[in-house]
Amino acid sequence: MSLTPVKPVLVSDETPARPSRETALEAVRTLIAWAGDNPDREGLIDTPRRVVDAYGDWFQGYDADVARELSRTFEDVQGYDDMVLLRDIEVESHCEHHMAPFLGKAYVAYIPTEKVVGISKIARVVEIFSKRLQTQETLTQEIAAALDSHLAPAGVAVLIDAEHQCMTTRGVHHRHVSTLTTRFTGVFKTDPALMDRFLKLAKG
Repeated sequence: MSLTPVKPVLVSDETPARPSRETALEAVRTLIAWAGDNPDREGLIDTPRRVVDAYGDWFQGYDADVARELSRTFEDVQGYDDMVLLRDIEVESHCEHHMAPFLGKAYVAYIPTEKVVGISKIARVVEIFSKRLQTQETLTQEIAAALDSHLAPAGVAVLIDAEHQCMTTRGVHHRHVSTLTTRFTGVFKTDPALMDRFLKLAKG
């Protein structure tokens, strides 16, 4: 069995073509061998398949369309002009530096102007961006920018509180350290009292 890695074919200067499933399986076998084990032994023979299937789940955000999720809005807000806040949205993501998981919660709010979106769509936006490789800072920014762009609200607020396994299981090995990132736009950014209200409501 050859363990020579296969170079992906570039379709642009930035994005490589998606390799075949067999290429991905071979890459996992290579990593197992590099770690010092035998990819052909009984306990590992099916591991490449399981890992590739898991990657399909963990990174399904690349195949999802945020614009489509936010395209169906409701213009009849009946004069509602206060905060819409979702708390404790599960975040399951992987950092782009070590491909290690970071897990936590997202708190997302917006103040509608002329249209609102189904609350499940906001949670879906968090999920889509989470299931891609990026930093927590980028994830926070992406969520806020998507809601700002598609809903044109008076303002958006996003807070993410997560623990990074690249810090807890390797490197400094500090457990129970969480990272908080925030992004505010519109009135949340210009009105300190509104920002403070969001933070108090988000964290209960």
